[in-house]
Amino acid sequence: MSETLADIAIPPQFPDHTQLPESDGTFVKNFQEHPQSIIITDSIIQTLQKLHPDGQFCIGQDCGIYWRETEPPEKGTVAPDWFYVPDVAPQLAGKIRRSYVLWREYIPPLIAIELASGNGEEERDTTPLPGLKEGEKPGKFWVYERIIRVPYYAIYEINNGKLEVYHLVDFSYQKMQPNERGHYPILPLGVELGLWQGSYLNNPEQLWLRWWDLDGNLLLVGKEEAQLQKLRAEQAELKAAQLAERLRKMGINPDDDL
Repeated sequence: MSETLADIAIPPQFPDHTQLPESDGTFVKNFQEHPQSIIITDSIIQTLQKLHPDGQFCIGQDCGIYWRETEPPEKGTVAPDWFYVPDVAPQLAGKIRRSYVLWREYIPPLIAIELASGNGEEERDTTPLPGLKEGEKPGKFWVYERIIRVPYYAIYEINNGKLEVYHLVDFSYQKMQPNERGHYPILPLGVELGLWQGSYLNNPEQLWLRWWDLDGNLLLVGKEEAQLQKLRAEQAELKAAQLAERLRKMGINPDDDL
């Protein structure tokens, strides 16, 4: 008796972001992680909008990147604290992204950032997938380097104020050396990544992970940009008032029509 199409068991289609959990089930490990992610995004958003005038890019914050189909699904995911993917839609079919599914998108993040609460041991874990026991997960470092192949991977140890950045060269991560400013150039973005001492939101002065341009100018967040514009306007008004006073001393009324 010949089989019909109805008799053949067809594998289900690979799930998409609407069918998979939106996190890996872990908790945010410290109170600085949320504002730190915000300042990273806020200060680079204008740069990304210039790079992508069509709006085709997405930013993930503590969202899952699915790299392997497993059961349960969380075993086949990593959730960087912050990552950026170029040339992909910020939404899919009009729906907000719940996660990033690599087997449906094919484009890896350009940079992934982990904000380590401890000494970074988990973030530097190179345990490979082959040979793992049931229920074990491979190390984050190994997944980023060997499977997802993220070109730039940054690990910031918040408690120690220590930053490491790795660059994927010939299929393996090479630890980058900082430049003369202590920053790490991310050339495809035209920016540098480094540490900045200051206060942000309602947090006391401390070290923050931030961006600079390739000339060493700090990329400002929205509030800083507004304060800078206000200062420039005040300086322009002051210069105009000083010039008007000099003209009056010369017997010239600056308010007269020329």
